Order: sequence, then C-alpha cells, then structure tokens
Amino acid sequence: MLPTIMKKLINDPDDVVDEMLDGMTAAHPDRLRRLPDTQVLVRDDGPVDDKVALVTGGGSGHEPTHAGYIGDGMLDGAAAGDVFSSPTADEFEELIGACDAGDGVLAIIKNYEGDVMNFETAIELAEMEGVEVESVVVNDDVAVEDSLYTSGRRGVCGTILVHKAAGAKAAQGADLSEVKRVAEKVVDNVGTMGTALTSCVTPEKGEPTFDLGDDEIELGIGIHGEPGTERTEAMPADEVTEHLTEAVLDDLDLDEGQEVLTVVNGMGATPQMELFVLNRRLQELLGERGLETYDAWVGDYMTSLDMAGASITVCAVDDELKELFDAPADTPALTVK
Repeated sequence: MLPTIMKKLINDPDDVVDEMLDGMTAAHPDRLRRLPDTQVLVRDDGPVDDKVALVTGGGSGHEPTHAGYIGDGMLDGAAAGDVFSSPTADEFEELIGACDAGDGVLAIIKNYEGDVMNFETAIELAEMEGVEVESVVVNDDVAVEDSLYTSGRRGVCGTILVHKAAGAKAAQGADLSEVKRVAEKVVDNVGTMGTALTSCVTPEKGEPTFDLGDDEIELGIGIHGEPGTERTEAMPADEVTEHLTEAVLDDLDLDEGQEVLTVVNGMGATPQMELFVLNRRLQELLGERGLETYDAWVGDYMTSLDMAGASITVCAVDDELKELFDAPADTPALTVK
C-alpha cells in the first residue's frame, strides 16, 4: 500500500522509472529506443553517421529532462538514474557506446558529484574501447557555491540551452572540438536561480523532502530540494522575480545593450499563469538594466517532481548563439522549426 500522505499516479515506487521509460518509448516509438536491460534511451534512428553524438543523463524526477530532449538538433541519448540519483557508470558507458557513430561523443554533465564521478568513469572505459569522448560540466546555478550534492555550483535549467546550442552545432557537421567549444560558450554565459513554494514528494519516501511552512518560501533552492540562500515569508510574484533576476544579472555582469535569451522554468506544479506573471516582471527588469531580449522561453523544462516554484535563467547571446538557438530541433519536449 502507498502511504496515505502521498497521492501519485504510480504503481510500485520501485518500478516508477522503469515504467516511465517504457511509457516514453510507447509515446514516441518513431523517436526513442530503449537499450535492453538498461535505463538508457537513444534516438530510434541512431547512431547518426557523420555527426558528433551528444549524450547526457542524471536522476529521474526532472522530466522532460533528460530524455525529452533526444532528437534532431539536440541529444542522441540519455541515461536515467533512479529518482534524484545518478545513473551508474555502466549505464553511462552503454549510452556512450550506443550513440557513437565514429565522429566522437560530447558528454554534457550537470555538476552533481554522482553524475560527474560516474560519467568520468564511463568516459575512461569508452576511451579504452577507442571512442573519442569530450565532456563539459554545467554549473549555472548562481545561488550557492557548494550544496548537498555538489562541489561548486549546481547544474540546473541552463543545461537545456547547452543541449540546444551544442546539438545544433553537431547537426551542422562540426567536429568534436567545435561542438565542445559551443557548449562551453553557453556555460560561460548563462546563470540560473530558483525558488520553491512547496517541497516535492519523492515516490520512495512518500512525504515532503523538506519542511516549508504555509507562509514560507525558499529562495535559491536546488532541483533536488537542497537548501537555498534564504527562507523567507511568502512575497508577491514581482518581488520573487526581482530577487531571482537580480542575483542572476549581478553574477553575469552584462553590459548595457547586451542581448539575452531568458527561460522562466516551472518546477513541476506551477501553473502556466504564474510563470507568465514572472516573465512579465523579468522582461521589465531587463529593460530597466538596458538589456535586450532576443527570445523568451516559458514552460516546464527541468522540473523537480511536484515541487511548486520556478527558476529564472538568463543567457547572454551573440550572433553565433542566436543562430544555434534558432536552428531546427525536433524532440519530444522541444521543437524549433
């Protein structure tokens, strides 16, 4: 029996990731394929010849991250760990080997200790098999320098922009060094900060992962419920947006007139209405700073199960990055035409 505190559309908590992956492939049989006896999804038409392969992975519970971005113009495959847990090194090795078509593989890693360690081990094993592999580590969370799962800044929603730009570069036929350069360019120019209105509830635990009062919010929260920078009384949307945006912009230190791409990302249980309210104030703040919005994304891109809250991402762009962000992509979670 499930604990009475938890109401979720699941069966056995131990089976939720396995059943989710089967459900994803059933929904997208012409796009996704699951490697036998793994929690790895890859492109159904892969490996793709004459193209650098892009791979990633991490704990489940952040959907549509990671496998939702597999497809033309983005990822070639992704490994899914258990909820909020890294995939094993063996799974990452299977992923790399299945996606390599002979032109090399770029591993895009969010900065969490388990992901980094297991991916590094997998890369060593893949290289022993003759696969050329490079990696980039995404650390866009400006809130805290070290957290429960990290040494250094966490990797959060800015990772999706790395997938998009590097995936577009790979689709153009660029070599591995060029694809990595573009990925690092995004990492160097992106910042994110989030807030939580409620805790999330993991299927295994069946109760909130942290205590947050009815009149409290957490600023700078991590996507696994890691503590943020401040727990404070609930405040209007404009004040939350100002706190998050100013922290990101102070970190990026952009010149007046700089063009940016913005992302207002829902954490899993936040209505679109509220995300657009945040975006309204975000765009006003950018104007007040003399910044120009090239594009604005609003939606659920990297969630935290059923957490109510949002994150704000700002990425400085130039002509190269604008071309790559505008390039076609066709994935379950993101389509650009």
